[in-house]
Amino acid sequence: MRRTRILTAVLALAAGLLAGGPPALAAGAPEPATALAADTYTWKNARVDGGGFVPGIVFNRSEKNLAYARTDIGGAYRWQQSTKTWTPLLDSVGWDDWGHTGVVSLASDSADPDRVYAAVGTYTNDWDPGNGAVLRSTDRGASWKKADLPFKLGGNMPGRGMGERLAVDPHDNDVLYLGAPSGHGLWRSTDAGATWSQVKAFPNPGNYRQDPSDTSGYASDNQGIVWVTFDESTGTAGTATKTVYVGVADKENAVYRSTDAGATWQRIAGQPTGHLAHKGVLDAENGYLYLAYSDTGGPYDGGKGRLYRYATATGVWTDISPVAEADTYYGFSGLTVDRQNPGTVMATAYSSWWPDTQIFRSRDSGGSWTQAWSYTSYPDRENRYTMDVSSSPWLTWGANPSPPEQTPKLGWMTEALEIDPFDPDRMMYGTGATIYGTENLTRWDSGSKFTITPMVRGLEETAVNDLASPPSGAPLLSALGDIGGFRHTDLTKVPSMMFTQPNFTSTTSLDFAESNPDTVVRAGNLDSGPHIAFSTDNGANWFAGTDPSGVSGGGTVAAAADGSRFVWSPQGAGVHHATGFGTSWSASAGIPSGAVVESDRVDPKTFYGFKSGKFYVSTDGGATFTASPATGLPSGDSVRFKALPGARGDVWLAGGSSDGPYGLWHSTDAGATFTKLANVGEADTVGFGKAAPGASYQTLFTSAKIGGVRGIFRSTDKGATWTRVNDDAHQWGWTGAAITGDPRVYGRVYVATNGRGIVYGDTSDTGGGTDPGPGPDPGPSGACEVTYRITNEWPDGFQADVRLTNTGSAPWNGWTLNWSFTDGQKVTQLWNAAHTQTGPAVTVRNTDWNGTVAPGSSAAFGFTGSRTGANARPAAFALGDRTCAVR
Repeated sequence: MRRTRILTAVLALAAGLLAGGPPALAAGAPEPATALAADTYTWKNARVDGGGFVPGIVFNRSEKNLAYARTDIGGAYRWQQSTKTWTPLLDSVGWDDWGHTGVVSLASDSADPDRVYAAVGTYTNDWDPGNGAVLRSTDRGASWKKADLPFKLGGNMPGRGMGERLAVDPHDNDVLYLGAPSGHGLWRSTDAGATWSQVKAFPNPGNYRQDPSDTSGYASDNQGIVWVTFDESTGTAGTATKTVYVGVADKENAVYRSTDAGATWQRIAGQPTGHLAHKGVLDAENGYLYLAYSDTGGPYDGGKGRLYRYATATGVWTDISPVAEADTYYGFSGLTVDRQNPGTVMATAYSSWWPDTQIFRSRDSGGSWTQAWSYTSYPDRENRYTMDVSSSPWLTWGANPSPPEQTPKLGWMTEALEIDPFDPDRMMYGTGATIYGTENLTRWDSGSKFTITPMVRGLEETAVNDLASPPSGAPLLSALGDIGGFRHTDLTKVPSMMFTQPNFTSTTSLDFAESNPDTVVRAGNLDSGPHIAFSTDNGANWFAGTDPSGVSGGGTVAAAADGSRFVWSPQGAGVHHATGFGTSWSASAGIPSGAVVESDRVDPKTFYGFKSGKFYVSTDGGATFTASPATGLPSGDSVRFKALPGARGDVWLAGGSSDGPYGLWHSTDAGATFTKLANVGEADTVGFGKAAPGASYQTLFTSAKIGGVRGIFRSTDKGATWTRVNDDAHQWGWTGAAITGDPRVYGRVYVATNGRGIVYGDTSDTGGGTDPGPGPDPGPSGACEVTYRITNEWPDGFQADVRLTNTGSAPWNGWTLNWSFTDGQKVTQLWNAAHTQTGPAVTVRNTDWNGTVAPGSSAAFGFTGSRTGANARPAAFALGDRTCAVR
């Protein structure tokens, strides 16, 4: 499966791969000061479990069950052994730094397991306007500090499955190395990642480019330095390791070594040439450096490959490839050693797309190999494993392939492969869609079958293009990159299957008929086949429509309010309309090709469009459109708009850019005129949810910048006042693709992320009040309530969330919360408020945007802390001099 990114703009590469990123984000004109309320939301993922490429898995070598995974655009995760789930670690990455959700490398410090590092940045070309950074954490990723780099990193660039590019010296853990792309060479830190400098003595910055002719800079970038490996047998605690190996993207000069702790470097003599060394894994006990080679950088391509073993003491190179080179049609990349039994080595044929990937295993240091599957009598296969995907049943893709293909597949893009260093029976490997693993791996050696299952729960990596929440039927329908989309009937459970018949590689747009929600339409991309599909049972089952001539991609699609007709603006063809289910399309007049289209939610003959600053309206079912006289709208095409259910002609439009109009507009006359909201500085999405109790107008949601703050906002009074519903710990990078409320659950909002899946939030605010403005101080005792919840613990630290609720009858205008720890805990980092601590006493004060708290509403903050032993929660909390109730 190709990792496809479709956001505001689709970027076509010379190789035919579609990739993209959010538009360049720059600060817009300052908006008027806006008083903001804050609400306490609980955030979760609508479960898909996986859905994207996992190019790296890292186990800590000194602490059992401590493991991390990195994704190409969706952040990093830590393994939770007690629940066998993954915890996201980079949700705090904000809008302006969206590229830092792409993780090109991870390093876990075995000398101090609390330390972990992430090298972040999504693209090395101009798709990502920001430079890369190295994030460092002393609490296992619960909080981070950042060291900015003077160059870009490419978590979603070609070659991202090679590595790890970031490594911690096992003997002097203040020393780290980072391999850079784009000709920037090798970098080193001697202060635990706080500062970095180039290792000028390193002689080769690499020269391999996937496609030097690619003018976008994506495939033509030099993939650079791709891995760093220390030989721990050449050092002692407290002194830098003497021998370091480095892999370079250079087919003639792929492996270098230093024997003086990085002062000088030499190309290793006698090394093979003609391939790239994807991985270098050292077995220090036996003195072998294992290398996995491919003729390309991956992760999609690779036609030839070899495995080699280098004897570190004698300098002898041995070809240990499990098959002759003439018989390979793939490269090798995944590579791991059993640390309990170092003679056991495993590798993957990462680019064997058909009929399946292959995994190889040797118990004699590569002298002989067995493989995960083999042919009996072609096309029949015999597998050493069984697969159980009942926890993620969509991994079968609803397919029924002919042999030798099977479903579910063992995988593809299998560049991450790791045996647990403490448990020879546990192995995990990443694919283009999930993390698979086993807990009975050694059955391989006895001839009995081992079991492979998804080990991915909690790791949500889909890129979300569109969302819909119908008033009846399933609460959520999604349009996703790479795996099409899902119908969620239960947000806490993985759906049984993605949308099929047809199965789009990426769904770009979907809609339902407002007064007939069983009628649903979706448009998407498919290499060969139709680009539009329809459902008459709320998205449970689908049938394909017929494309008009010239269609090359999904574009946007709109369903009439009663489901009687559709308007479609596909890529490669102009806007079209059809009566019925798309068996015959007619070109629409008066609207330009590429326009974004939507429907009125009341009048079945009214449709809307937007293109290049102009709003278009059709009142004859999409046959003809007329340009609206409205002016002052965004001049570009980075726009999302929606019509309000239940109100004819009520339209909200969000979008723009820093070099022109940017914000949120409202029309009540079907787009003839628009009014820009003065209190919204920037807005990129708009959606509607159930009206607040006592309110007559539906709740608005937007991903926007309001009052100088970027976030997810809610309004219950037509945008007159706004409440920020997320917080600094929950930002998810770029959230500009789609947003919608739930018409059945007040306060619930569904947020589209670019790599962190579908995030949804539920409010603790049952009253739905608006910003009350300044008010008196809190009332008498009993006017406040505190919920203190420890959300994560590790041996010398913890993370906690605190919710402060106004249970009185008067609003607060500013608040101060006090408590004392009883076990010597210390706050190390706190977000969404300011704090001081003297001894055990902690004082927390509101920020400038969450000081106003209406009766029945809450303010929330979170923090990480250190501890030396017990971690009892505080016994009492006080708001100023008033005692709060404790839940």
